[in-house]
Amino acid sequence: MTGADFPPGLRIGLLGGSFNPAHEGHLAISLAALELLKLDRVVWLLSPHNPLKAQDSLADYAERLEEARKIAAHPKITVSDFEAREHLTYTIDTTRRLKQRHPRTRFVLLIGADNLAQLSRWRHWTTLFMTIPVAVLARPGYDRWALAAKAAHRYSRARLPARAAATLASHKPPAWVFISTTHRDESASAIRARGEWPANHR
Repeated sequence: MTGADFPPGLRIGLLGGSFNPAHEGHLAISLAALELLKLDRVVWLLSPHNPLKAQDSLADYAERLEEARKIAAHPKITVSDFEAREHLTYTIDTTRRLKQRHPRTRFVLLIGADNLAQLSRWRHWTTLFMTIPVAVLARPGYDRWALAAKAAHRYSRARLPARAAATLASHKPPAWVFISTTHRDESASAIRARGEWPANHR
């Protein structure tokens, strides 16, 4: 799925990551984003490789894709291998490609507070902020760190109040919002630490 069926004007949340593995936390923040941002769909963009993580720490791509599709059991959530098929690694490149192909679709980048905290390490992160509206979803233990981070300070004037979250997709970037959620804060690293992933290592 590349988004070829996106009708003009659709509001799409993009949740990228290695999903190693996908878990209920990913589903919960996607559902929260659908509701709070008034999105029409959330697309999970499964990355072949996270450039900030060791390649040998990742399970097989096909296995990650299969697990993500099991977890994302919702009619408004789609799991996509777009980055693998297009040979894309960096979020900025994926975002540009999608916007080029679907210029009338309203995309919103969904990231956790932990990613906002380290966003200044991402490739062309300032260009990314100028390319797509960003929704930052709270994560216990990361929120204060994230809001004190370089990216939050640099774009402090572009931050919308949480009560305006539903309008984010209509804002011209830079525009971002920090929203609290009540989701269970599961993490992929915790699942791996318990020996529950990859499945064939159980």
